[in-house]
Amino acid sequence: MTIRPIQRIIEALPTSEGAGVKLRRSLGSSQFARLDPFLMLDEFSSDNPDDYIAGFPSHPHRGFETVTYLLDGHMLHEDHLGKRGDLKTGAVQWMTAGRGIIHSEMPQQQEGRLRGFQLWINLPAKEKMKPAGYRDIDPSEIPVLLLAKLKR
Repeated sequence: MTIRPIQRIIEALPTSEGAGVKLRRSLGSSQFARLDPFLMLDEFSSDNPDDYIAGFPSHPHRGFETVTYLLDGHMLHEDHLGKRGDLKTGAVQWMTAGRGIIHSEMPQQQEGRLRGFQLWINLPAKEKMKPAGYRDIDPSEIPVLLLAKLKR
């Protein structure tokens, strides 16, 4: 195994998105954190429903993809095409905005921990007009690899 040194640390900055969801953004937070094709990386984590309950009501996207990994909680994704994604703890959703999509991401819990992250990935120019869609990945489909603790 090749061990590579850390090039730089990008501090995640607190911000608010959607209807007031509190999150931390590392990629996309400044001009110094631009790593195309990665546009943005958001992490959300709270036991306080006031930090997430308003969710992300209907909003548009175009020209990129998002990968959402829900570590704890329950979110419902719906779009203007009538498609739904019911994300629960351990699930992943890959959404292609392509030529355009209007969708929402709304918590399906009134209390408890909601925790996960979302990565935005720029599409190559030739794929920006492809149809929108989702791919939901159940936790049972995600391989788990247990790593031995490294000795220092």
